[in-house]
Amino acid sequence: MTEPVRSDPSMWAAVAVDPAVPIDRTVVRKIIADQRRLSRRWLYPLARPFSRVVVALISAVKRVLPFRWMPLSTMDRLCIWYLRRFVSPDAVELLIRHFVVETNLVNFVLRNTDAAIPPVTLRPVSLAELGDHAVVEHDVNVYDVLIALDGVPLEPPAQLDFAELDIPPIDAERRRLRLLRLDIQTALCFMNIPFSMALTMEEYRRAVHSMRFDDSFLEILAVLCDDDTFRHWKNGELTVWMDSNVDVPRMVYRHALICEYAHAHLVKLASGATRGATA
Repeated sequence: MTEPVRSDPSMWAAVAVDPAVPIDRTVVRKIIADQRRLSRRWLYPLARPFSRVVVALISAVKRVLPFRWMPLSTMDRLCIWYLRRFVSPDAVELLIRHFVVETNLVNFVLRNTDAAIPPVTLRPVSLAELGDHAVVEHDVNVYDVLIALDGVPLEPPAQLDFAELDIPPIDAERRRLRLLRLDIQTALCFMNIPFSMALTMEEYRRAVHSMRFDDSFLEILAVLCDDDTFRHWKNGELTVWMDSNVDVPRMVYRHALICEYAHAHLVKLASGATRGATA
């Protein structure tokens, strides 16, 4: 009797074609390639606890010496140099892309509510544009939008405005010589150290806490679009719970993926609205 051939499926092949993932397949392939890097398998398990211990020590000392240890401009230059020399081009592209994706989401909320603040302009397309305090501005934008929504009724508008959901071409400086080609998660572990040094304690806590508002934005998007799909990606984070003693690189990575999911679904809704209008 012939034994049946056993299936030996690839985890990555299944992830790449998972129909429940709304993200563009080109982006999904880059995310998968990033997670399959050797640094993700061998270095990340060491970098993760190392980063947490170092940042915890910095935070403890900063309670005694509560001043800015590093100018923000120095942090910007250091991080850009690090991304150019030690992080893979695909990872760099995905990192820059996140700034554009989150700006698109924030501006979608502004365009479809009566919030009285102008659209956000942070849409970098190159490494150099990550300077000028882009990381800090990226976090502050979240707070500014939420505060601007105070007293503004949240309800589906008569017609959704899907303007500017595009992602412009991104220059990850692929031709530049790199000493290492780290994956995103490992890179974030090391980047978190200068962040904690350059930001004041309050700025660092604010930056970390900004990611707890992911659930809030998903709820806002669900209400504005009258679409429960956005609620499926909630993590159950409580914004009234202040806690900065968390795995920040892990939170940043999950935050970026949530933004990608939400943005991809908005693009899908925009495409459907365009087809409906044409028909």
